[in-house]
Amino acid sequence: MILDCAPGGKVVINCAAMTSADFIELINAQLPQTQCTKCGFDGCRPYAEAIAAGELINRCPPGGPQTIERLAAVTGQSVRPLNPEVGQHVPQQLAVIREDECIGCTKCIQACPVDAIVGAAKLMHTVIADECTGCDLCLEPCPVDCIDLITVGTRIEPPSRETATHWRQRYERREARLARDAEAADQRRLLKLKDKLAALDRGEELQRDSVANTALAKTPEQLRAEIMAAVARKKANKP
Repeated sequence: MILDCAPGGKVVINCAAMTSADFIELINAQLPQTQCTKCGFDGCRPYAEAIAAGELINRCPPGGPQTIERLAAVTGQSVRPLNPEVGQHVPQQLAVIREDECIGCTKCIQACPVDAIVGAAKLMHTVIADECTGCDLCLEPCPVDCIDLITVGTRIEPPSRETATHWRQRYERREARLARDAEAADQRRLLKLKDKLAALDRGEELQRDSVANTALAKTPEQLRAEIMAAVARKKANKP
């Protein structure tokens, strides 16, 4: 992949030798890794991929002017003000749960991109202050509005590279865990489908649960075909 370097000799990377994947990684390394989605994308890396494809570099409120300058240096785009449509660059913020009002619904836990909220169903939740990115993604899902976003500093600047790297690692670990959980759920569903197929082959009657009731409205041949197709899709999706 051949890239145009920024004017004025500001870029010290070897643009001509950089692959598309390397370029995306370089862009992602400049972002604050709050995973707030305020840029309009589903996280920092998707935004990095969009920038590599030509998206403007001024859509990251947590990063602010400093991040825009970093992105300009590695992409060759011009430095421009933060797009006001995506928000403002403000001091670091922290989510705080009013624990006496928490109903233990787990919605904030599911929303947190870096696993910075701990708790369990019907039990009190709390934010791990040192891990919170201030993304505010936990606010909207809370059905009782018991989460506040407070300012924890006065300096308006993006997080340090060390902090951003730490947040990114937590985000990636969470994504990996969710992928494993989804794979395990798929395996459980596949086993159930295979069991139903075996029951059909043995001529046994399926249990009349909510799923089976729907299935029994179809002929055994139709059900067998659907199950075999699902098994084939699952096998095809394996790496």
